Amino acid sequence: MFYRENGQLKTSYRADQQIFPIAQDRWALLAILLVAFVGVPWLASDYMFRAILIPFSIISLAALGVNILVGYCGQISLGSGAFMAVGAYGAYNFFERVPGIPLIVALVLGGVCAMLFGILFGLPSLRVKGLYLAVTTLAAQFFADWMFLRIKWFTLNNASGSVAVSDLQIFGFGLNSEVRKYLFCLGVLALMALAAKNLVRGAIGREWMAIRDMDVAAAVIGIRPMYAKLSAFAVSSFMIGVAGALWGFFYLGAWEPAAFSVDQSFRLLFMVIIGGMGSIMGSFFGAAFIVLLPIALTQFLPWLGSVFGTPISTTASSHAELMIFGGLIVWFLIVEPHGLAKLWATGKQKMRLWPFPH
Repeated sequence: MFYRENGQLKTSYRADQQIFPIAQDRWALLAILLVAFVGVPWLASDYMFRAILIPFSIISLAALGVNILVGYCGQISLGSGAFMAVGAYGAYNFFERVPGIPLIVALVLGGVCAMLFGILFGLPSLRVKGLYLAVTTLAAQFFADWMFLRIKWFTLNNASGSVAVSDLQIFGFGLNSEVRKYLFCLGVLALMALAAKNLVRGAIGREWMAIRDMDVAAAVIGIRPMYAKLSAFAVSSFMIGVAGALWGFFYLGAWEPAAFSVDQSFRLLFMVIIGGMGSIMGSFFGAAFIVLLPIALTQFLPWLGSVFGTPISTTASSHAELMIFGGLIVWFLIVEPHGLAKLWATGKQKMRLWPFPH
């Protein structure tokens, strides 16, 4: 009974078209943001920040970018790890080569580098689609791995291809503590999520969804496939590139090309499938699931082995993690192809009708 829009009158078209038209949704979002920005820094430990909160914030941003391209525009991509690598190495080169450059500017320029890289490898989407497009984006992944490993200029002539950053500052405030890193990553995620929500609700988002549903019919009614597809690649690659820069600067601190391998691309795609394609909320659900599941399995499987008297090694736990991922992907594709976001939406709909039968 408490989740109803009865009596919430809209007196203008703008009020009717706001992002959260139901007051309960607005209050719930404000409460979540208040807890995330104020409550969590007071309650969480350094381990929570390093192992869960910081990687969740960054991976959610990357999954959001992948969801824009795959979920909203329908362009299959297996090169998300390459876009993250370009963003990380681009931001690193600007940060190290340009004296006195602000960290925020370096991160944005890293995202711009990833955007240009994504547009370049998005050009085949104008001619091919489906499996063939997935293969071309996979080529971007292998090309990025070769480029950052063989061209020493990107790593400041480091023979191993590894780079490192330190002494990160924003407006004179050091970001060496885990709490400040978390708050910065969370702030970037909140701004990017708000921008993505407005984009997919606007004209450009409608063009993406029209291309996804039926590109021939979209072209007939006046939508330009070239503009729609390349703009989706640009926005998606920019978000993923910024996420890659945050992943290198704030989570890893020191990294090499293997940190953004094809495994990372598949993980991001799994997040979108499990969380829900074509859903902003699904990106957060998928990221939380992928980040928390390995930690839960690491704690649960050894305990389960001790209960049954059969010790389970770390290797067995990692293999079990991969099998569970594969099983869950198959299950979601068969039972609920729209992912966790659809289950959440169904639950909200039932709350709006409770206690009456559906």
